[in-house]
Amino acid sequence: MTDLLTHAEYQAIARDMAFPRTAFIDGKYRAGSGKSFATTNPATGEVLTEIAGCDAQDVDFAVSKAREAFEQGHWSKLHPSERKDVLIRLCKLMTRNRRELAVMESLESGKPILDCETVDVPETIHCIKWHAEAIDKIYDQTSPTGDDAISMIVREPIGVVGAVLPWNFPLMMLGWKIGPALAAGCSVIVKPAEQTSMTALRVAELAHEAGVPRGVLQVLPGDGPSVGEPLGLHMGVDMVSFTGSTETGRRFLRYAADSNLKKVVLECGGKNPAVVLDDAENLDHVAMHVVNAAFWNAGQNCSAASRLIVHASVKAELMDRITARLRDWKTGDPLDPGTHIGALIDAEHCKKVRSYLYKEDQGQGAFVSPVICEVSKDDPKAREEIFGPVLSVIEVASNDEAIAVANQTEYGLAASVFTANTRQAIRAARDIQAGTVTVNCYGEGDIATPFGGYKQSGFGGRDNGIHAHDQFTELKTIWIDLSDPVEGDNVG
Repeated sequence: MTDLLTHAEYQAIARDMAFPRTAFIDGKYRAGSGKSFATTNPATGEVLTEIAGCDAQDVDFAVSKAREAFEQGHWSKLHPSERKDVLIRLCKLMTRNRRELAVMESLESGKPILDCETVDVPETIHCIKWHAEAIDKIYDQTSPTGDDAISMIVREPIGVVGAVLPWNFPLMMLGWKIGPALAAGCSVIVKPAEQTSMTALRVAELAHEAGVPRGVLQVLPGDGPSVGEPLGLHMGVDMVSFTGSTETGRRFLRYAADSNLKKVVLECGGKNPAVVLDDAENLDHVAMHVVNAAFWNAGQNCSAASRLIVHASVKAELMDRITARLRDWKTGDPLDPGTHIGALIDAEHCKKVRSYLYKEDQGQGAFVSPVICEVSKDDPKAREEIFGPVLSVIEVASNDEAIAVANQTEYGLAASVFTANTRQAIRAARDIQAGTVTVNCYGEGDIATPFGGYKQSGFGGRDNGIHAHDQFTELKTIWIDLSDPVEGDNVG
């Protein structure tokens, strides 16, 4: 585990930090052609710096450089072990600069430094390293044929990739996308969320230092209409990988239909259930996981378990334990290593979250303390993705009702089941419509397990694991005829 500094030490690092301010295109920082915008510390409202935004002109230029790099083959045709070596060097540089990345992430996103230091930065490095190590260990295939032919099924990099990131996990989602995309040999253009651009820019600089060629990893800051839409509509982009809201995900499907039918992979919203059955054991353990599932990153998490569906026979006892455990979760300054819940991303999002809690906006600043609401299954707080520190508790009378309520959502990203009965656990995991179901714990698996959703939570592919490489490659069949030419055939 990373050794944490003191609050004062993190504040000192923040005061002395130099922030990236321009796009990273074709191997260097360049001012974009779009409007500049402020990036703000959501915890204080302080403007950290002004960033030169990009527009469609910059997208055109970046795509041309990405295509040029791809066609030249300095990366796409590089031997797999050499690509691996470069990405391992990137991981070493990120490790060397991990504290800078952690503080920068905390300042810009409002995330607790505790999470940035112990989860976000190390998990991002681990993700890129995992995919790097997999590069020269993924085998292509041959298919069964007779003696007169050989059939090869090979993966080839898909080409130029647009990676569109969310603001809630800027570094981790960057790693989830560039890890497998660069491992596959693609050229990648990253569009970070306009609220959280800086760590992506810094990683691109480190990647170039590590040996990633010019044009292979570029970062274009800006808003959706200025950068995201031109990327989605660009005829020179072969694929878009998007993480964010379901509403914006729909737009990228439309952009693909209106342009070159580019491949689109979406990881969108969730209204994820934590299902506690009547025989759940060790309710202290259950409470620990429920609190973490609901309130980690202030609930700004696509896989947050924002619905607690609990059997009536264990509800009262479990709620006592959840309330007791939640007292230890401090809300406050993100740079204080004792803080568990930092600031929400901006004033607009705070207003949205508070609208579910109060008739009027009764909050102060960007902080919303954890809220537990007992609701019916049809309450908006039980159906809509709030994306804040709000846990909706739904009481059920039977285990069958619990599974039915869990599936009463347009989403299907993740779920958790708590039970002492193995048969019930497996049956529930099978019956719940979600891409990841954990048993007696909260989580998303690990880097080796595919992550993505059913229904309106996902489309087109999965992040993590070998399955993530499939997103960024095309499958090609090469059929070789070995039969002897028949006399009289016109050959040659």
